Amino acid sequence: MSTPVLTAVHFYPVKSLAGCAVREAAVEPWGLSGDRRWMLAGADGMMITQRQQPRLALASAQPLPGGGVRLAAPGADPLDVAVPGPVGAGGTVTVQVFRDKIEAAPAGAAADAWASAFLGFEARLFHMDEPAVRRGIDPEFSVPGETVSFADGYPLLVTTLASLDALNALVADGDLPGEGPLPMDRFRPNVVIGGTEAWAEDGWRRVRIGEVTFRAVKPCGRCVVTTTDQRTAERGKEPLRTLARHHRIDGKAVFGKNLIPEHTGTLRVGDDVEILD
Repeated sequence: MSTPVLTAVHFYPVKSLAGCAVREAAVEPWGLSGDRRWMLAGADGMMITQRQQPRLALASAQPLPGGGVRLAAPGADPLDVAVPGPVGAGGTVTVQVFRDKIEAAPAGAAADAWASAFLGFEARLFHMDEPAVRRGIDPEFSVPGETVSFADGYPLLVTTLASLDALNALVADGDLPGEGPLPMDRFRPNVVIGGTEAWAEDGWRRVRIGEVTFRAVKPCGRCVVTTTDQRTAERGKEPLRTLARHHRIDGKAVFGKNLIPEHTGTLRVGDDVEILD
């Protein structure tokens, strides 16, 4: 077995839009710098993700200096969106991320119009202005004061190349082999590690990636987003079908593990990885 190594780093400026692959990224207490600091919500304030709108995979958000984003999508003119002021153009608004009701800063009318035109219904873009205080992590898996961005629940998600290979072998032997092999972007990870055994991450409790150490707190239960082709927005049945049959933990189909950083630092592709516990 070769020495584990960091092979890829990704962040997603707007929740559920296409991600950005980078060679290095700063780790903040609530996740990678710029990761999921923006989110779309409906008129009711409820988050909008690929769970309900798979075509969000076709839209992208490229980071701009100062924390803003450039929105782009097929059939739409690109739009540059600046970070709202400290309390947003119209104060903060309550939005809902799963069960969490938190305050977020509205991006403004132009961004809302762009999102609404792309989706075909009223939608608004929001920015998490104060990630240090806005949204706490599930207390069952965190310590008081730990927070997260608009990510599903935890600051970072790690996956491994060996587990993807093992999963794709299972898909190939299953009843829907034509849906494989699946690329890693189906799982929208932040960090991808090579040089491990398949499914090794399930048992990790603490890991060092380069100069940053993390607690590995919870296997990642997977949802319908993983069945969405991130290039076409079309949906199939894999990998949920195979994960449900072959890789379940605590009753959930899982792939990857959620991480909480113990301190800040910078991750770089090629960093060595050490399993501490």
